[in-house]
Amino acid sequence: MTLAWSAAWFESGVRTKTAELWRGVEAQHVVATMRLADNAAEQRVLEELLEASKPALPPEAAGRHYLLFTPFRYRSPFPSRFRRQHDPGVWYGAEELRTACGEVAYWKWRFLMDSEVLRDSALHTEHTFFKARVRGRCVDLTGAPWKKAARAWTHRSDYTQTQAFGAAAREHAVAWIRYTAVRVADGICAAVLALPALSLATPFEQQTWACKTSANGAWLQRAGGERFDFSAADWQ
Repeated sequence: MTLAWSAAWFESGVRTKTAELWRGVEAQHVVATMRLADNAAEQRVLEELLEASKPALPPEAAGRHYLLFTPFRYRSPFPSRFRRQHDPGVWYGAEELRTACGEVAYWKWRFLMDSEVLRDSALHTEHTFFKARVRGRCVDLTGAPWKKAARAWTHRSDYTQTQAFGAAAREHAVAWIRYTAVRVADGICAAVLALPALSLATPFEQQTWACKTSANGAWLQRAGGERFDFSAADWQ
């Protein structure tokens, strides 16, 4: 494979940066165990059994919130933009709340479209969005010299270049990658490769959003009326 970027760019294209990032997670864990338990004691035992069945926590997870360390706990068989299948985990976030909502909306829509059984129905889900802080050695793909390969970083479906870049970034001790959002216009996303680069304020900001997904797209809304709409036409 011919790389769209040069390894020499790591010599001048890495800077320490700090950013506040939003991330959305589906709010299903507690509800799922409540459905299987008759009382609080049974639920606690069930959650302890589930915890014991999971991979061991990475050493750097000690003392950190599960919202930060969970993506680093697993080596997923499903690849992502900056991670090949079974590679170490990546924590994805966005600088804008709307962009984070758009990422959640896209992947719920993809889930719906990839299922022949569900494709003609609608999904109703609830999500927690929270804000974290990242600080560390950063490659900003929106700036020089990396923006010379902008087409590779923003391809909608071919992750060959970005996955190769993610592996190279780890080799060069890059803590996080800043890049242009592909699913939301004018958005900025981040891929955090190193858990120690992440932190949460005390207390940290979090919000609950409801999401409805159909073949036409998805919209998210929170109590009080704030709403973001996303069209499937923009994702095809």
